[in-house]
Amino acid sequence: MNIRRLELDDWPSVWPMLQDRGVNDGEPADAVRERYGRLLDDARWNLLGAAAGDELIGYAAVQDYGPTLRGGDDHRSARLHDLYVHPGHRRSGVGRALMAAVCEWAKPRVRYLEWQAHHDRAAPFYERLGYRGDPCPQPEYPTFEVDFRAPAT
Repeated sequence: MNIRRLELDDWPSVWPMLQDRGVNDGEPADAVRERYGRLLDDARWNLLGAAAGDELIGYAAVQDYGPTLRGGDDHRSARLHDLYVHPGHRRSGVGRALMAAVCEWAKPRVRYLEWQAHHDRAAPFYERLGYRGDPCPQPEYPTFEVDFRAPAT
């Protein structure tokens, strides 16, 4: 398996995964493809793919929110928007490898990496990796956060 930055040519493999994950209001493929291309070119975003040979079997999308007005880079955050693994490849280390690549990208850029995950469908995966979610206003989606400057426990 290889984790790499996605490219525009990956679109035919990315689109079915986005559809499986859920695209806003049945948005047409052309509109999503255009946004995908813009995000690939945006330095604040990292779109990663997991490939087994020539087959794309997962992806992750993470965004650096940039410096804050009052705190500058001291409280800079990134958000993991998506981490998806094709159902036939789950529980084989693909998600773990994607999450490691997300952290590797985020750690030198930001202080915090945060995301939300459905308590039944996704949170158990992150908990197996050692992350703990905190309650949030949407109780079925605990919030996870990594503070890259926190002392190791």
